[in-house]
Amino acid sequence: MRILIVEDESAISGFLKEGLEEEGFAVDVADNGRKGLELALDFADEYDVMLLDWMLPGVSGIEICRNVRKVNQQVPIIFLTAKDTVDDTIFGLETGANDYLKKPFAFEELLARIRVLMRNKTGEQSLFKVGTIQMDIDAHQVIKNGKQIILTQKEFGLLELLLRNKGKVCRRSRIMEKIWDIHFDKDTAVIDVFINTLRKKLDTENEESIIKTIRGVGYIIND
Repeated sequence: MRILIVEDESAISGFLKEGLEEEGFAVDVADNGRKGLELALDFADEYDVMLLDWMLPGVSGIEICRNVRKVNQQVPIIFLTAKDTVDDTIFGLETGANDYLKKPFAFEELLARIRVLMRNKTGEQSLFKVGTIQMDIDAHQVIKNGKQIILTQKEFGLLELLLRNKGKVCRRSRIMEKIWDIHFDKDTAVIDVFINTLRKKLDTENEESIIKTIRGVGYIIND
């Protein structure tokens, strides 16, 4: 899953980027409003969540939010700001934000809010099942036949992407954007390596793999 952070304080953006990547997100960071606006508009349909500081050099978070809402009404937006009055909160939400978190805040609270907004956006549950495999996004667990399967963050994110799009082909370019945060075609052999590792961990001997290859296109999971 992919997140945009627009924050001019490098200590904050660096901390958030590291924490979110550890949770399996691909993260883009902009340190000023103009760059943030450019990324937000160019990839509005690709981001699962946007985290916007209110006070930014160049273009404010409010203006970014307003412009995004002209082209995309669905992407969740959270304001991260030191502004703390009721009027500020109301103004930010009326501008088009979905949530508002006052600085300083606990990373665990931000993560919980991100997950809630993503569930609300997709309308999907946090629990997925295919065959004998069950994935619990909130608990960050994958279970097969009652036994936990240990996955790396990238493996977990890749499986989550495939399950969230069950029955649909996930193109290689989209996988690179969502999981590895690469916005252009390059050597995508890394995807094959991770798919093979996932198959070894998820599939039992003499069992057909749940992950199917669509040659030259990408991968798909079906019931």
